[in-house]
Order: sequence, then C-alpha cells, then structure tokens
Amino acid sequence: MRWYTLPSAAVAAGTATLGYASLYERTRWTLRRFDVPVLAPGSAPLTVLHLSDLHMTAGQRSKQEWVASLAALEPDLVVDTGDNLAGADAVGPTLRALDPLLDLPGAFVTASNDYFAPRPKNPFAYFTRTDKRVHGEELPWRDLRDGMTARGWLDLTNATGELTVAGRRISFAGVDDSHLRRDRYDLVEGPADPTADLRIGLAHSPEPRVLDRFAADGHELLLCGHTHGGQLRVPFYGALVTNCGIDRARARWLHRWAPPAPGRPAGTWLHVSAGLGTSPYAPARFACPPEATLLTLTAREP
Repeated sequence: MRWYTLPSAAVAAGTATLGYASLYERTRWTLRRFDVPVLAPGSAPLTVLHLSDLHMTAGQRSKQEWVASLAALEPDLVVDTGDNLAGADAVGPTLRALDPLLDLPGAFVTASNDYFAPRPKNPFAYFTRTDKRVHGEELPWRDLRDGMTARGWLDLTNATGELTVAGRRISFAGVDDSHLRRDRYDLVEGPADPTADLRIGLAHSPEPRVLDRFAADGHELLLCGHTHGGQLRVPFYGALVTNCGIDRARARWLHRWAPPAPGRPAGTWLHVSAGLGTSPYAPARFACPPEATLLTLTAREP
C-alpha cells in the first residue's frame, strides 16, 4: 500500500505547490517598507519608491493597475532598476502603468530584459555559472527609455546625474547591466559629490565588484534588482540561487554593504528589490511574492 500512497501524496503536494506558486503568489502584489538611516543628522525624511523587474507583458492588466496605484503613496522619488519588458508589445502598457509615477522625480537604469526578449531555458542552468548568453529578439527598449526621459526621469545607464527632491540635492551614478558585463564603471567613477545631501548608486544586478566601487566612491545608498529575491525560496533556508555574485543572504531587501568610514559617515546601504515579475517561461513564485518597496530615508545618529 505504501508504494502507491506515498508517491500519490507527493504528486498531490507538488501539484498544490505549483498551483499556489503560479496561480496565486505570482500575482500577490506586495508593498514592502524599510527605514534607512542615511541622511544627515536633523534631516527631514525622504521617501523613495523602488521598482524593479516588472517583466511586463501587454496582457498583465492587474500588474499594470497595481503599479499605477502606487502613485497614491506620493513618494518623493521613484527609482526603476530595469528589466521592465517581457515582449515587444509591452512598451506602451509599461509606460501607461508608470504614467502617474512619471509626474514625480525619477531615475532609472536599463537591463537585459529591456534589451532582449526572454527565451525558454533549462531551470537547472541557474545552478551553474556560465558566461554563455543566448539572447532573444531585440526589444524596442529605446522607446521605453525615451518615454521615461521625456517626462524628466534621469537615464543613469553608465551615467551620472543630479535631482533636487523635496528641497534636497541628490547626486546619482548608475551602470548598465553588470550581469551582461555591459557596466562601464570607469564612465562614472570618482568620489561622489560631497556637497550633495545624498549620494545614490544604481545597478540592475548586485554584483559585488560593482557595489564595492560604488561604496569606495562614497555612495551611501545602492539600489539593485535582478535576483527576484530568489523567486523560489525554501522556508527557513531562503533563496536557492541569486543568479549573480551576491550571496544568498542578501538576495533581497535592505542590508548594510559597507560600514561607516571617513567621508561616508552613514556607511553604504544596499537594497535589492525582489521585483514584480517573472519570465513568461517561468511564471511562478514561492515564499517570495512580487513586490515594490517604499524606502523612508531618515536621519542617521550624530
């Protein structure tokens, strides 16, 4: 009897888990909140809405409506760390989802799934490190970029920039997708502006070799995505893989990357977004719902 009962139970459990991960949790849109003590003592708080990895398709109406609804949070700043697209017809729907947020100060970097459509792949390939990349069709990423910059958002893809937000001057540096080794940190390197009220670094993929350079140059807050938080997490264990050089413990959420140092009294904080999407060929999440994050930047202790 056991030879039949145990496999049947295992199949039933596996089917239920797959159904939960693909039909329910994958669309359980979640807003995460963290406080980051990164501003000068005595500063009033600033709020930053961090979006990443939308992997948008034209038919994902509930995601588009939820993203648009985030404007009701009235963040001071919006940051998008790439992988917005999952199809050639998704630029319009993505810009419509972002439309109410584009009225706010914003900055972004682009990434692999803005440039290239996803392709089917062996999921076990994520457990091996390889430099081989097979890209899908090229996507109209320039239309997405132009739609954002036309509304005033800064394109920080291998570039620097500056915004005045709620009366505070913020300097930025960003790099292209380091997972594809398109990052050119030499184009943005050098000490971050010491006269700015805050210094932020953007990268799609949280590769330590890039994060270390941001920290060494004095950036106090680093914003990344790419990992999907692991996408399929094991309770009490966490992410199985990160798909980049970051350790599993920091595959999502807020962590200190570098301690306080001369010229960097707040140290360097890292926020890795678990992201809002999945590849159309791996439409499941488990113990890791799709999410955006509202970061409240607060004054650090003197």
